[in-house]
Amino acid sequence: MDERTDNSLSYVYDRALLLHGPKRNEVLTLAEIQQYGLDSFGDNDYVSIYAMPPREWYRRGIRLLGRTAVECTRDRLGDCIGRDVATLASRMPANEFVVIDPFAGSCNTLFWIVRHVPNAKGIAFESDPLVFELGHRNLAFVGQRIELIHGDYEKLLKRLRVPQDRGVVAFIAPPWGAALDEVQGLDLGGTTPPIREVMERIASHFSKNKILLATQVYENVSGPSLTEIQKRLDWSELHIYDINKHGRNHGILLGTKGWTPVPAYLSSP
Repeated sequence: MDERTDNSLSYVYDRALLLHGPKRNEVLTLAEIQQYGLDSFGDNDYVSIYAMPPREWYRRGIRLLGRTAVECTRDRLGDCIGRDVATLASRMPANEFVVIDPFAGSCNTLFWIVRHVPNAKGIAFESDPLVFELGHRNLAFVGQRIELIHGDYEKLLKRLRVPQDRGVVAFIAPPWGAALDEVQGLDLGGTTPPIREVMERIASHFSKNKILLATQVYENVSGPSLTEIQKRLDWSELHIYDINKHGRNHGILLGTKGWTPVPAYLSSP
């Protein structure tokens, strides 16, 4: 498909419009979802989530805000992340896992991680009332057993108790906002909140657990900010997924606290 899905759409549906422009807090129509995929990535099915293309998930009643459409992890990327997290989790000295997403958004990455990691319970936090309301409803339509809690991650994290024999998996993807510069790359210290801060809170709260940290990154990452994060981990590995034909690929920084895995052979996208 190489032409506009709806000629009445006068905007160019790109990151700027949906994340920083007038569509940021609007619930997008199916035509707008498809146009964003087409204008930005040449694919009207780009925003595939919960293992469904846009037309199918929209028909089921699932809805996204403009900013969530930009920030959500689409299925192909979520599947890659889920598989690599599961591969590393299989080397953890634990048989059961609690998977935490402090910045839930659409919950699609958590959807895929829980799908791939055996014996895993998913818990997600979302502070924004609009995103939470839609996310809670969307998960009900999907029938996914993820506990989505409304509130600030810092406060909610303090209340969460995980038995010491369970592995903790944390997917860390706070809003990038202005931290992403197409030329300079992604500044991991410029996210809201900074990724280092989130990691430190998780590591401190679950200091008696084995922890696997999975941080979403961009194909171009600020070197100093990446080094700053890696030096705080016991082990780390960066994996970029070459799945977008027009570039602008994402990846994952896998890291551990409290344990060091045997050499891991991660899946290829």
